[in-house]
Amino acid sequence: MTWLNRVWWSCVLLGLGLAIAVTVSWEPDRQIGPLVAKWAKEPSTFVELDGMQAHIRDTGPRNDPVPIVLLHGMASSLHSWEGWQQELQKTRRVISVDLPGFGLTGPSPQGEYHIDAYTRFVLRLLDSLGVKRVVLVGNALGGEVAWQTAILAPERVRKLVLVDSDGYAQSALSMPVGFRIASARSWRWIAERILPRAVVESSVRSVFGDPSRVTPERVQRYFELALRVGNRRALFQRMDQAQWGASSHMIRRVQQPTLVLWGLKDGMVSPANGPQFCREIQHCTLVTFPKLGHIPQEEDPQQTLNAALPFLAQSGTATTP
Repeated sequence: MTWLNRVWWSCVLLGLGLAIAVTVSWEPDRQIGPLVAKWAKEPSTFVELDGMQAHIRDTGPRNDPVPIVLLHGMASSLHSWEGWQQELQKTRRVISVDLPGFGLTGPSPQGEYHIDAYTRFVLRLLDSLGVKRVVLVGNALGGEVAWQTAILAPERVRKLVLVDSDGYAQSALSMPVGFRIASARSWRWIAERILPRAVVESSVRSVFGDPSRVTPERVQRYFELALRVGNRRALFQRMDQAQWGASSHMIRRVQQPTLVLWGLKDGMVSPANGPQFCREIQHCTLVTFPKLGHIPQEEDPQQTLNAALPFLAQSGTATTP
């Protein structure tokens, strides 16, 4: 067999292998109806906002003057905060939401996933609910949306809780495998049509400090919501539009009392960023969790909420009216 023939057969075998892999991993989009029936049970509701049906949970006493708003991270959903919401709603009004591009809210009609688009979305959500001032709580992407909203509209945000928050530059090598695939434009056509459940499981396990806490039910939720019509393309667009650390110079402008919570086993966003936030934010307290990872509020809701409750109970206002 000549060298040219060997190359030809190698290409054929590689192509066949790829075709088999794509066929085995092929996953069509999941339609919204069955997903809503499974993942948007009471108290979930939907609010018409910016051409989207935003999935929210608005629970607790209506007379709370400063509700708590919970914002999830990239490729996650409001379910990440279920443990916090179920406990806090006993005494506080608590609002959680699937941000555009994720969960049941699904893609932005404009394909807009810059941080400023998310901050405008949050403010319009508050307006639609008739809420004037809130405590903003955000994890990862949700954390950056929270602190940028606090800078953009300080009169609307009384306090901040940042949980393993985005804001500073980070290494792409630290991303879960699912995010790295989404970042690779050469894989887009394939990645928009396949989604091996094993990739989702690996990605979820990688953001937990203790992977044994990742149950099959949790993986299934992430898997099914990732397949919601339009969500895979939205993740690619978000990755294209992300500017990690581009606004870090603005962090020092945060004036609200801030609690920073951080899982020290976070392999995605460096635990060194927690102290950095508190060096730049004037009224800031840092609490760390040695055994937790990138989404500590989901990994251990009780431990993380216990750390936040004293801060949430304190009276405090933004220094800017």
